[in-house]
Amino acid sequence: MIALALTGACAPPTPESDRGPAPDARETGAGMTGRASVVVRPGIDVLVSDSFHLVEGRRVGLITNRSGVGSDGRSSIDILYELPGVELTALFAPEHGIRGDIGEGRDIDDAVDERTGLPVFSLYGAARAPTPDMLAGVDALLLDLQDVGARYYTWASTMAVSMRAAGEAGIPFIVLDRPNPISGLVQGPVLNPSFSSFVGLFPVPVRHGMTLGELARLYVGEFGVRVDLRVVPAAGWTRALWFDETGLPWIAPSRNMPDLESAAHYPGTCLFEATPLSVGRGTAAAFRQIGAPWMDGAELASRLAAHGLRGVRFEPVSFVPADPSDGKYGGESVSGIRLTVTDRRTYDPVRTGVAALIEARRLAGDRWEWNDAHIDRLAGSDRLRLAIDGGATVAEVAGAWQAPLAAFDARREPYLLYPTSVPYPD
Repeated sequence: MIALALTGACAPPTPESDRGPAPDARETGAGMTGRASVVVRPGIDVLVSDSFHLVEGRRVGLITNRSGVGSDGRSSIDILYELPGVELTALFAPEHGIRGDIGEGRDIDDAVDERTGLPVFSLYGAARAPTPDMLAGVDALLLDLQDVGARYYTWASTMAVSMRAAGEAGIPFIVLDRPNPISGLVQGPVLNPSFSSFVGLFPVPVRHGMTLGELARLYVGEFGVRVDLRVVPAAGWTRALWFDETGLPWIAPSRNMPDLESAAHYPGTCLFEATPLSVGRGTAAAFRQIGAPWMDGAELASRLAAHGLRGVRFEPVSFVPADPSDGKYGGESVSGIRLTVTDRRTYDPVRTGVAALIEARRLAGDRWEWNDAHIDRLAGSDRLRLAIDGGATVAEVAGAWQAPLAAFDARREPYLLYPTSVPYPD
């Protein structure tokens, strides 16, 4: 069952394709420069003001971390804990922990929230989904997380398995929705179900252009997840908006996702996690730079510039990952490139990532080594790895995505909640 908690002012028109910028989409200028000219209210605000009936008189559990805040920056944990008429009984922490300060891929432990004294159950350790014991005494399970818009980010998987657990427990699952921070564009390869993993459970593209609430609806409608689902939309968001145009505070969802530009590059540069190159973990520009101690950054930048990729600039850079336990080459000087968005309306981070993989592999020579299983999980099949190993061009690799992307566009349309664009004030 899918239900939608909406006030009349939030009800969206029929969605359109997000393949590219809408004809009337606002021009925001070059690079990552957006300005907030609309007021977006996240799902937690809408729940309190317009959809309180969903939780009134109930004992609720909340899947969240530090990115779950109201429009005023106040924690959703505190909002619900202090809200009369509802009892917050348990917290659930996804990857990176309830405070978002634990490194990628590291197990987290159960804990106690210092502010409220509530139990914090780990969903990234021995258990990846709430167990019956964790859900004992919970009448409804809520989720409030700021996703980053890429299939690899594990919170969509945490949501999916938690939805299943709620369905098995016979309790509703309520998504307190938030904007997709990198807009509604769709790019990159669609996952082959044979390569399903926790960095991609279902056949969606790398850059899916959906919110967590829309993905939840898709999971129920298309992928067999059975639960009483309710989605509280983010009021005022449209698919043409980037996060810096929403008026909401950016709170790094994890320590290596420090800002919106890192999120913009992440769908492409995350692919380098399965290579010998660092993605800048442990620096202030994670996922905005790639490199290795033996890489010729100037040559790599030159080769990438020759591809004529739109909306992005490449510059040689040296950096030192600060934390040896948080990625490759900790404490070493790394040579590589810095990526800078020059026009986010035209930038395709996945296509750019493929070009960077091709050129970095050529420059690396004998130093190149795939983590085969990981690159296949990230790319959603072995086609990307095999194509690059076989000498395919960027156009050939990206061309293979187009038919599956078109099919995904059609498949997701009934589950979209937000319009592509609206008129904006000058």
